[in-house]
Amino acid sequence: MKLNLDIKKSSSPEWIATVMSNFDEFLKDHADCERKASAMAMSFVAKYPDRKEMIPDLIETALEELEHFKLVYEIMEQRGIPLPTQMSEDPYIKALLKTVRTGLNERLMDRLLIASVAETRGAERFRMVEEALDDVDLKKFYKMLWTSEAKHGHIYIKMALHYFSSDVVYSRLEYWLDEESKIIEELPLRPALH
Repeated sequence: MKLNLDIKKSSSPEWIATVMSNFDEFLKDHADCERKASAMAMSFVAKYPDRKEMIPDLIETALEELEHFKLVYEIMEQRGIPLPTQMSEDPYIKALLKTVRTGLNERLMDRLLIASVAETRGAERFRMVEEALDDVDLKKFYKMLWTSEAKHGHIYIKMALHYFSSDVVYSRLEYWLDEESKIIEELPLRPALH
């Protein structure tokens, strides 16, 4: 059974052209995204220690994202690209978080679903990067990444389904996919994952 739903608006050819025209900047943003994804998974552990059923998956996801960061960092080192001195704000995630509900259970569900949507978008975009690259090693790396991101998208839905009914989860996921489509259309193009 497919756990998550496909994104509703595909990324534009202009987005991938922007990324490929400034791949070094994309790598910097990519490194930031991996660090943030690892931290986000661990923040669920910190905020919801009583939801012990999801903790093993969260730890595994955090470790995978940290490993991805390590691998991106190694690519940056090889290319002589320094890590940014501070992580930049992600306008995509910021826009998604604007309408998160405030009730304890509602907030947990929304945060899990946003994580799934963001991972699913990441999978779509990493696949586009893989297809646009000529370098065989980078192609292999981005193929591994997009399959991993797709898996993470499913994992966050699996967590939500453990605590909430499937009707409620998938209804709310439709809402987030609609919101995400609007956000993607409104964001300015930049050499960044989101």
